[in-house]
Amino acid sequence: MDTVQISDSGVDPAAAPRNSKQQQTAELGEDRLAWLALALAPGLGPKRILDAMRELDSAGQIFTLPLTALEGLKFPAEAAQFIFDGKARRAAEEEWARTRALDATVVSYACAEYPERLREIYDPPPVLWVRGDVKLLRRPAIAVVGTRHPTPYGSGITEMLSRDLAARRLLIVSGMARGIDSCAHKGALAARMPTVAVWGTGIDVVYPKENRKLAEQILETGGAIVSEVPIGTFPAPQNFPRRNRILSGLSVAVLVVEAGENSGTRVTARCAAEQNRELFAVPGNVTNKGSWTPNTLIKQGAKLVATWEDVWEDLPSHVGLELEAEAPAASKAEAGASLLPDPVLRPQEAMVLEVLRTDESLQIDEILELLETQLTSSEVFTALFELEMAGRVRQLPGKNYVRTM
Repeated sequence: MDTVQISDSGVDPAAAPRNSKQQQTAELGEDRLAWLALALAPGLGPKRILDAMRELDSAGQIFTLPLTALEGLKFPAEAAQFIFDGKARRAAEEEWARTRALDATVVSYACAEYPERLREIYDPPPVLWVRGDVKLLRRPAIAVVGTRHPTPYGSGITEMLSRDLAARRLLIVSGMARGIDSCAHKGALAARMPTVAVWGTGIDVVYPKENRKLAEQILETGGAIVSEVPIGTFPAPQNFPRRNRILSGLSVAVLVVEAGENSGTRVTARCAAEQNRELFAVPGNVTNKGSWTPNTLIKQGAKLVATWEDVWEDLPSHVGLELEAEAPAASKAEAGASLLPDPVLRPQEAMVLEVLRTDESLQIDEILELLETQLTSSEVFTALFELEMAGRVRQLPGKNYVRTM
């Protein structure tokens, strides 16, 4: 299975010391421990947990209820017995020890740190496991989502839009999946701004494994990794569609870049509509199957996006004012351009760059053939190397090259 575990603390979560449970429980708080215990109980979904908690004077009361009272809260027999026998409390204490070993935290629905926008959705997660900066979850955010198999155009436009929006303090939220999700996070990191990744695995299980470095960069840059499933949860197909409602729930808007007709991105778009979030989409080539979802969403009323301004002008007015107030005057001026000033290119580099495209890659043999009457092969290789080092060109597998945006 393509998963890897990461632990900033260097401590094996399973070996976390248990001789200070009372101290750990006091740190967590009785009410938050109760929320965590219910999240770990078998057969309880978010809606049932929230409905039950509304019936109690305090969350911690769940530990003192008789079995009949627990069943009266419409808990399945297995869950009621699990709580009544004290197994739920013990499981919560052990989970909290594992969480602290990762230098992470648990945010329950009743916590002040719980994001207000997420409370608005139909079935908000009762508990969130968070590594990194918890305060980010309350910031204005946009979820950027799309296919795991983007075209060079899709990758480039995602990084560009994410970078430009992040530079203006709009938090980029995505799922850190292959493809568009990863490009969104990389765009925010390129702007030297934090980003939030919502996982369908435990916060200690990197998926896919090739994104381990990206996960580390997100944390190092002051971002956060969020999940509604416990430590150690490995990839399960049912967890990823559920995760999508959190992506849109945390955000004021959702931006769809590329996605096919049956893509999971449609689930996120549907969640956005149900949650009354703004929906944006980047138009694509009508002959490309990855353009089906964004083009269809645009026909159905989603706002067409080509630049960051297209998103910015349709954000709720109070969000725009909040973001503009946060941005220092110096960075506002710096962020005005979509791209960094281009360095002066040598003639050979300019000629190579001229034949490359942003929406379609060229194989090295094709590039050599196009330039065979103007440059030698060594000049082409040197120019490509210099352009790649400058960030003007990106090399794809199979010696394919694409011009960056």
